Amino acid sequence: MGLPTGTLAAFLMLMSPAPVLAQECGGDFAAWRDGVKAEAIAAGVGETGLAALSRASIDQKVLDRDRAQGVFNQTFAEFSGRMINDYRLKNGAANLKKYADVFARAEQEFGVPGPVIAAFWALETDFGAVQGDFNTLNAVTTLAHDCRRPELFRPQLVPLLTLIDRGILPADTKGAWAGEIGQTQILPSDYLLRGIDGDGDGVVDLRGSAPDVIMTTANKIQHRGWKRGEPWMQEVSVPEAMPWDQTGRTNKLPLSKWAEWGVTNRDGSPLADNGLQAGLVLPMGHKGPAFLTYDNYDIYLQWNQSFIYTLTAAHLAARLAGDPQFERRNPEEGLVGESMKLLQQKLVDRGYDVGGIDGILGTNTREAVRQEQARLGLPVDGWPTPALLANL
Repeated sequence: MGLPTGTLAAFLMLMSPAPVLAQECGGDFAAWRDGVKAEAIAAGVGETGLAALSRASIDQKVLDRDRAQGVFNQTFAEFSGRMINDYRLKNGAANLKKYADVFARAEQEFGVPGPVIAAFWALETDFGAVQGDFNTLNAVTTLAHDCRRPELFRPQLVPLLTLIDRGILPADTKGAWAGEIGQTQILPSDYLLRGIDGDGDGVVDLRGSAPDVIMTTANKIQHRGWKRGEPWMQEVSVPEAMPWDQTGRTNKLPLSKWAEWGVTNRDGSPLADNGLQAGLVLPMGHKGPAFLTYDNYDIYLQWNQSFIYTLTAAHLAARLAGDPQFERRNPEEGLVGESMKLLQQKLVDRGYDVGGIDGILGTNTREAVRQEQARLGLPVDGWPTPALLANL
């Protein structure tokens, strides 16, 4: 069963403009918190939730973690090689078997295959083993007050206070530094709105109940737009030459078009047109691994905006569904660390918005690289190399 209808009603109330709102971010913390209190009262939060808010404080360790996400400086091969390990593959398979009836129920009700759910479960907390030790209310409060990304975290505050007020979560709940809770690291708004009591005990426990975790995660993914019965990603083999400027996640084409340009299944057999459209993703350039990504892959980016994380999660799901490890092939040397920052600076000097000089190959940097590759007559694959840097 889901959360009580009163909880849902409170959530819908908090999504409407409140009569008194705190300033968006920054400034005097006490005054800002008073504004949050007024918003919470307007949304129906009672004394228990308000008392928890009165004790909330800024956690500098949360800010430190938010500013130091160096893991995404790695290449796809490096990141996925570390994240897709024997432990996660073995325990993923074991949990798919142990909770086969729950996974089957989740797929029947929400259309999300078990391996997709299990992959997130593995990557987020190693199946519940490592759920985080940050005070969740302090973490969300800190990131909502901070002016770097308040639009992401401010909407989580009142749902979290509602969960505390209703007794669904204790005020001292602990989780990840960015405010996620439970075995698949669900944000408070999803916990409140998408929580499912998978084991029928009358409580939605995303920290201790595997059935609750599986059903809630499926519900969350389905409500992000997952298409029942459709694939999310498949590994392919690409030719030595093709219109590289047509590659990329967002340029979805029929499989017949990719086949026309020489793209095949991984084993070299012809692609079978499944009636769907897919983009050709080259995470390490045209000489590296290659994947067709479908509409369902886009749902991964609503879970996490990191390209290498989502591709890793999608590939782990494929592995748990029976696929082999991807072929690394022979990618050209890429740029990392200071060389990547130098490239980003040169792109900024040319008028591109790369989203910050941080050494991370994000969406903006990839797109700028593609435009410069096209200008220089290089294969347009979004993979920055020393040769590209030397030509800028």
